[in-house]
Amino acid sequence: MGGKGHMKISGSRARNVILLVLVLIFAILALGLTIGRSLGLPFLVLAILAIVFGLLGVFLTVLTVRLRETKTQKTLFILTGVSAAGIPVCATLHNLVHGLFISIFGKRFWGPSGDEPVFFVLAIFVFPALFLIGAAASCIILLKARKTGSITESQQGASPDADKPRR
Repeated sequence: MGGKGHMKISGSRARNVILLVLVLIFAILALGLTIGRSLGLPFLVLAILAIVFGLLGVFLTVLTVRLRETKTQKTLFILTGVSAAGIPVCATLHNLVHGLFISIFGKRFWGPSGDEPVFFVLAIFVFPALFLIGAAASCIILLKARKTGSITESQQGASPDADKPRR
């Protein structure tokens, strides 16, 4: 059993791959929701991508929590993962709350052209913005570590407070 055919991937490497896939899916979803509708992209494709996006966000968060990294890295990767998971969850909750209130209080509950605002704003503006900020900052950290030729603190076994200034 010489280990042929088995390649163990480190936690930080798996996390980095998930981050890359999340960024790609986010770009596809953003394009799909803007120009994809005019091209006739099926809703089912967008729904499946959104579900995969949310699940990968959960995986990114769980992996990051388990890794030993600096506080800054943990914060950025968790922000990215939680916001990725939050987008499809809030989009679903928006539709559920909207429909529930209409079924209970009638079609005019939200006004003539009204809509449920809280989960809508979270799904369309807040979580995507947080995802972009977290993903961009996380990618910058990874690229900076790669450019300098150093490995990330998690691979060095850094303590969680390694990014705090020394006195």
